[in-house]
Amino acid sequence: MKQIHIRLSVMMFLQFFIWGGWFVTLGTFMDNNLNAAGGEIAMAFSTQSWGAIIAPFIIGLIADRYFNAERILGILHILGAVLMYQMYVATDFGSFYPYVLAYMIAYMPTLALVNSVSFRQMTDPSKEFSKIRVFGTIGWIVAGLVISYVFSWDAQEAISGGMLKNTFLMTAIASLLLGIYSFTLPKTPPAVAKGEKLTVSDILGLDALKLLNNRNFAVFFVSSILICIPLAFYYQNANPFLVEVGVANATGKMTIGQISEVLFMLLLPVFLTKYGIKKTLLFGMLAWAIRYALFAFGNADSLVFMLLLGIALHGICYDFFFVSGQIYTDSKAGEKFKSSAQGMITLATYGVGMLIGFWVAGQITDYFVVDGGHAWESIWMFPAGFAVLVFIIFGIAFKKEDISYEK
Repeated sequence: MKQIHIRLSVMMFLQFFIWGGWFVTLGTFMDNNLNAAGGEIAMAFSTQSWGAIIAPFIIGLIADRYFNAERILGILHILGAVLMYQMYVATDFGSFYPYVLAYMIAYMPTLALVNSVSFRQMTDPSKEFSKIRVFGTIGWIVAGLVISYVFSWDAQEAISGGMLKNTFLMTAIASLLLGIYSFTLPKTPPAVAKGEKLTVSDILGLDALKLLNNRNFAVFFVSSILICIPLAFYYQNANPFLVEVGVANATGKMTIGQISEVLFMLLLPVFLTKYGIKKTLLFGMLAWAIRYALFAFGNADSLVFMLLLGIALHGICYDFFFVSGQIYTDSKAGEKFKSSAQGMITLATYGVGMLIGFWVAGQITDYFVVDGGHAWESIWMFPAGFAVLVFIIFGIAFKKEDISYEK
């Protein structure tokens, strides 16, 4: 591996170690340490969506025009370290929420910045980028393993003792390290010339809205927003659910989902070639329904395999819908609107779709609170049924078509 690839891989590892180091256990932490209600937990998770909505403005108006990407990356992660430390010392939801909101507004733009820094150092991104991006997934996996198997912060007695707050301290240290490290990365100057006119439409990818004139793409676009509702249930509730029902080392076991993600990413081209885009997208949606049914009827004892299988389905759930959806979007956009189309679909899913999803998940979770715990079977059957509904609508409304996904 080239020296520059090693440096970029370290950057990518830390980038996703930071995210996986606190976001997975956030719901469990807030429930146990801050005594937060489902609606309050939903508000905290929704900061990801607000960050995704605001990020294009930070990238488009600042990073793409005035400053080197690696310098903004460094500044944002150092700021993130300060905000993460404030989350570490917060003792109630009122003092915690402003910092998690500010943190996600700072963090979400860094997802695009690490890609920009990487792409600008490559001669053939189509062949080189995946080898570097995989270290991000490894970073997320390592964070979960450290929490469960090195420090055991998610063990029942440790959670009762408030130890999960240490995830924020660990992440603050990692964020500070990446912030400093970013200033050593290769210079990545602004991509847009200072005198070049840039509109809000360019920044948000709104030029790509004309793609909605295509019936199939419109069906896909609406389905993408709707399927984010089941996705939000997983992000918000999976870890608290596993901890509450008594699964040991829950955070470490959830890394099975990221391992699955890597494996199914490799299988995705095979499925697209053999089954086509419509069936691949349908596989992804059906996997969400199956996963939540497994969560609803599994338990931490004799049926724990159902919970682990549900986690392992993450690769199909995510890759077969969201990654294949990015490929489909790329094929429909044409050369002129490739970037704006990807920006539009990201804004629609991680912004609008997840914002709705986290709110719905919070309302459903609060509704099924029982005797200090939750009626998890009822909670999980909602996203399972919703995923089946989206599956049926998409299956009927989306007409079969062929795409070329090798770019």
